[in-house]
Amino acid sequence: MVGVASTGSGKTLAYILPSIVHIKNMPKLKRGDGPIALILAPTRELAQQIKVVADKYGASSHIRSICIFGGSPKGPQIRNLQQGTELCIATPGRMNEFLEKK
Repeated sequence: MVGVASTGSGKTLAYILPSIVHIKNMPKLKRGDGPIALILAPTRELAQQIKVVADKYGASSHIRSICIFGGSPKGPQIRNLQQGTELCIATPGRMNEFLEKK
C-alpha cells in the first residue's frame, strides 16, 4: 500500500492505530517476549517521530514501544528489546544488524 498526503494530515495514525488494536487483542507479553508489531521507517528521524505518535496513542493501553536505529549505541537498544516490547519501530539497517547477530 502506498499513501501520499501532506504533512500533518495523520498518515502515521493510519498504521499506528491498527497496530494498537491488534496488540490490544493479543495476550499480554511476558518479560523478554515480543515484539507483536514491527514498523520499518527509512530514516532515524522518521522512526523517532513515529515513536512519539506510538507513545502518545499507545500510553492509555500500556503498550510499550521501542525505537531502534543506527547512529546510536546498540547496547541500550538491545536491552530494551530483551525487556519485552509490543511495538518495535526500526530502520532497516539496524534491524538487519540485530537479525544477523542472532
